[in-house]
Amino acid sequence: MKVPFLDLKAHHAPLIDKLDGAIREVIESSAFAGGPFVERFEAEFAAYCGSQYAIGVGNGTDALWLTLLALGIGEGDEVITVPNTFIATAEAVTYCKARPVFVDVDENTFTMNPAELKRSLTARTKAIIPVHLFGQPANMNPILEFARMHGLFVIEDAAQAHGAEYKGRKAGTLGDAGCFSFYPGKNLGALGEAGAVVTNDAELWKKIQML
Repeated sequence: MKVPFLDLKAHHAPLIDKLDGAIREVIESSAFAGGPFVERFEAEFAAYCGSQYAIGVGNGTDALWLTLLALGIGEGDEVITVPNTFIATAEAVTYCKARPVFVDVDENTFTMNPAELKRSLTARTKAIIPVHLFGQPANMNPILEFARMHGLFVIEDAAQAHGAEYKGRKAGTLGDAGCFSFYPGKNLGALGEAGAVVTNDAELWKKIQML
């Protein structure tokens, strides 16, 4: 018997009536881009994460890319992240013409090892992207402390950590911004590509919206 690696049909079967109703509601409203449905999602997802703001975007890569752009990351800058992640983490950095700098992961958690940050710091370093992997948040306190000491932005890649918590706070709300993917195979998957950014920074929220 062939067992599918990811059976999206079985995953969504219990929700099919609700999904059909939601799709019908969008079609009948003609609000295919933006509009009240996106605004409702943004408000509800921000509340779920415990964040002041959420911005819906096309996918998780866009979430990272737009956040980097809004923070002014550009050519010649360096962003510290980890190699143990999906390609989009580094790809978003290169989209900005910046350079991803990789640090090793902790051998127990497989997420960013804060002890490795110092050796990768240069005058060009502008941000850190810790990746919360397999529903497990990175060890954020020492990462945030290092970032504060050196004036760096912290952008959480929470594409695989919807609802995960670190010391009582939801993943994505600890740094300057949290970036999520709703690709069908993610922890919280949509019926197609989608993503979101959450932040408590009103100015950053406005900039990402404009982008």
